[in-house]
Amino acid sequence: MTAQSPTEVVRQFMSSMERLDYDTALKLVSGACEYTNPPPIGTVRGPEGIRAVLEPFFSPTLENEFRILREAESGPVVFTERLDRHRLADKWVELPVNGVYEVRDGLITYWRDYFDAATILSQWPTA
Repeated sequence: MTAQSPTEVVRQFMSSMERLDYDTALKLVSGACEYTNPPPIGTVRGPEGIRAVLEPFFSPTLENEFRILREAESGPVVFTERLDRHRLADKWVELPVNGVYEVRDGLITYWRDYFDAATILSQWPTA
């Protein structure tokens, strides 16, 4: 069996997250992974930290679509330009995102997303 490339690991992770299959997605994340979002969200660590941020955030979504528009790989580092789309009860919300990942031994050890937090928060349901 051939080991997956870093890009393949990231794509598999994003595909599982698109379906909100946290159990499958988080098996691809190192226990020491650092996940960072722009303020006010900040940095969390490990699968538990990622789940603690994303599960409540995505709770109002009926459907997710993570369109990878461009990607590049350099050694263990993967860069993605994405359009994250989230279907809520009354509308679709779109957010342009740039993501940086590091993959070592088949696990994501670093994940940082760059986006305008005000863009998503202004369209997201409160409580």
